[in-house]
Amino acid sequence: MKRPRDPDADGRGSRLRTVDLARLAGLSTQQIRNYEEAGVLPPAGRTESGYRTFGDVHRRALLTYRTLLAGYGPVRATRIMRTVHDGDVPGALALVDAAHAALHEERASLRATGEALDTLAEDTPDPRERSGLRIGEVAALIGVRPSALRVWEAAALLTPPREHPTGYRLYGPAELRDARVIHSLRRSHYLLDQIRPVLEDLRREGGTKSLRRALTARAESLTTRSQAMLAAAGALSTYLAEGLGPAQA
Repeated sequence: MKRPRDPDADGRGSRLRTVDLARLAGLSTQQIRNYEEAGVLPPAGRTESGYRTFGDVHRRALLTYRTLLAGYGPVRATRIMRTVHDGDVPGALALVDAAHAALHEERASLRATGEALDTLAEDTPDPRERSGLRIGEVAALIGVRPSALRVWEAAALLTPPREHPTGYRLYGPAELRDARVIHSLRRSHYLLDQIRPVLEDLRREGGTKSLRRALTARAESLTTRSQAMLAAAGALSTYLAEGLGPAQA
């Protein structure tokens, strides 16, 4: 990217010093320099004596970046702005799309965990359930073939202990619960990789009540993030629509 002329060189725009731009956003002058070097801001103009000069496009870029920070976080926000200022708008939009796709995946995982909890709540104890069940007994209880349990174990979704010295798998209440959750979600067409975080959540929280509270908090967090991302996408759209201005001439 070529070094722009002084924003006031042809009478367009208002010249801002580094300190002026810093004060507008409540930042230090060093942060402004860092932002320019990182590509968050378009390249600054220079006076004949070598001082940086900024214009309205830099002010708009800074405000856009601050909004992107709230929605996408520092790493992705920096990449988006740098990609825009490198002239690759489609690449920047792809980064935005990826962020929204990741949020969608988090929502899908949250929904899967909720469905798993519903399954557990609806289950009634089976008199055949006990500790130390063999693989065939577990398969019969939940209505799958033993080979399905082996596939889930190979995918590290199930880790039943082994009996000594026979090496037979032994399923306890926790393993049986996990097998029920996997079976329920597989019937809803969830992939094994989508089921793994559900089981991790269940094991980490140690019970369905704790997990439900955690899910509620996560759902609220996702809503907040989604709103922030919408605002960020809108700010970026406005910045692109207004153009990069005379600083890029």
